[in-house]
Amino acid sequence: MTVPVLLTSAATASMRSMGGMRPVSFSWHAALTDWQTGPFSLATVLVLLAVAYWYLRADWRLAGRGRRWPARRTASFMVGLFSIDLAVQSPVATFTASYFQAHVIQHLLLMVVAPPLLALGAPSTLLLQTSTRRVKTLWLRVLKSRGFALLTFPGTVFCLYFGVMFAFFLTSLINTAMLNMWLMDVFNVVFFFGATLYWWPLVGLDPIVHWRMGYGARMLSILLGGPPEVILGLAILSSSHPIASMYSLASTRAGGGMLWVATEASALIGFVPVFLQWARADERAAKRIDERRAATPAHVDNRVTTSVRTAPTLLNSDDEIWKAYWVTRTGAVPSAREWVPNSPQE
Repeated sequence: MTVPVLLTSAATASMRSMGGMRPVSFSWHAALTDWQTGPFSLATVLVLLAVAYWYLRADWRLAGRGRRWPARRTASFMVGLFSIDLAVQSPVATFTASYFQAHVIQHLLLMVVAPPLLALGAPSTLLLQTSTRRVKTLWLRVLKSRGFALLTFPGTVFCLYFGVMFAFFLTSLINTAMLNMWLMDVFNVVFFFGATLYWWPLVGLDPIVHWRMGYGARMLSILLGGPPEVILGLAILSSSHPIASMYSLASTRAGGGMLWVATEASALIGFVPVFLQWARADERAAKRIDERRAATPAHVDNRVTTSVRTAPTLLNSDDEIWKAYWVTRTGAVPSAREWVPNSPQE
């Protein structure tokens, strides 16, 4: 029994001297009370509180104008912020010094839970609806910039999301980072940033300037994103040695199994918001068409029916009824200068 104790003491001393976290054995007391109070954790909490304050204040500002911001968006965004806090400050972060399972939970919170929840909160849309003209101009300039287009290029996002993850878990980087916590903090930021770029165009409600995807393409991307993480989980699960010096082989394999199962589940759960958004988009489109048809005079509607049979491609736009009306009257759609929606000339 003396040798393991000496080895544990040596490992603990090594981690402390290199800036690693203090190993903590699992107990319910530690699971409830051992929160992180280091500079990175406290700075993260302050940033999260500032973002939460801005979001709620913007929500209240819209309410003051008589406009309702969906409560589900606010709830989703707040839960996303809380997920980040759990990952970097809660006992989950504390136990990463001793258990690879905790490291996997932290990884999932930062890459699979928080980013899609934040995206469902539509913060970019809220910013554009409540900020000053100067802020709107600056933010739109960022969204339309070439740099942002390059950053959100699917190849770049793939490298930031999957490439960094594979390099971290399948090389000695994880051991080096866990022995130097400042480096682990940097990796956590990179993980979250890459996951944000990955999930935002898939489940987010904000308008995407570059690399737009239809709902079918989004669901396909979520489906194709599952296998790489499953492969990573299986590779860790079948490992013959601990993934890092502070973890046991049993903990390593248990964490690999958790990663495998969790990523399979996340791919299935990720379909839900995309499918619901798709269904709502179809309902809104059908409602707009019905409203326009209801507002169209009967004699115009009859002409539209005739024109639809002769020019069905016109049905692809929101103004298809009035465009079809103009085709019926003149044989062509007027130019943009002549076009006045909802005000046809008899």
